[in-house]
Amino acid sequence: MPDVLEIAYLVAAGLVAGVVGTAGGITSLVSYPALLAIGIPPLAANVTSSVALLGSGAGSALRAGPDLTGHSSTLRRWLPGFAAVSLVGAVLLVVTPGRVFDLVVPFLVASGSLALLLQPRLEERRGGRALPRAAVGIAAVGVALYNGYFGAGSGILLIALLLSTTEPVLHRANSVKNVVLVVADVAPAVLFALTGTVVWQAVWPLAIGALAGGLIGPSIARRVPASVLRWLIALCGFALATYLLVAVLSSAPAAAPGG
Repeated sequence: MPDVLEIAYLVAAGLVAGVVGTAGGITSLVSYPALLAIGIPPLAANVTSSVALLGSGAGSALRAGPDLTGHSSTLRRWLPGFAAVSLVGAVLLVVTPGRVFDLVVPFLVASGSLALLLQPRLEERRGGRALPRAAVGIAAVGVALYNGYFGAGSGILLIALLLSTTEPVLHRANSVKNVVLVVADVAPAVLFALTGTVVWQAVWPLAIGALAGGLIGPSIARRVPASVLRWLIALCGFALATYLLVAVLSSAPAAAPGG
């Protein structure tokens, strides 16, 4: 593929990934296969995607303002711990031989997607009672560790947790998720850049597209009916879970880090 066409292809892939991810879906469903398609090896595609998709998170964070009203205390509570534990997960990824979560990850992503679909009914049954703080803390640590270690689908898990704890409105929970993840993903991306094989000539066009998609995505999320958005996000999660399970069973490389 000629360089100009390859650059245009990566910008377009980043744009789609950014829109999908910041509107509630999973960026790696688009970015990882796009990098593989131009001949980048799986490990390099993993870390390249992680670094480039910071653009998507930056764009979504810039557009999150209206949805963050009243959530300054939420961000103060969530950001430091989530970012620190995500970095621990990234360190585990670097020092652990192989992907020890390979068999568990598809079921985690599928469970998060199912929880997202069932969340309204679960809220009705819970009757407004707050979840135990210990349970929320354990769940948050688990999601953050998973985000740094593996990442793909962590956004869905975080949305499901936020809906059950701090923000019942889906598009607002999605915006909080976008801000939390972009902050938490900075340190792991730096670590991957220092220790992994980042293909820098692919990073910048993918990142430019992802930044543009990240700016567009929140507007789409605000206009899509909550029930439709919920199903779109969940279907992305089930598609990713299926892909990951097939990859594990066929001994293929797993998907890229990135929510």
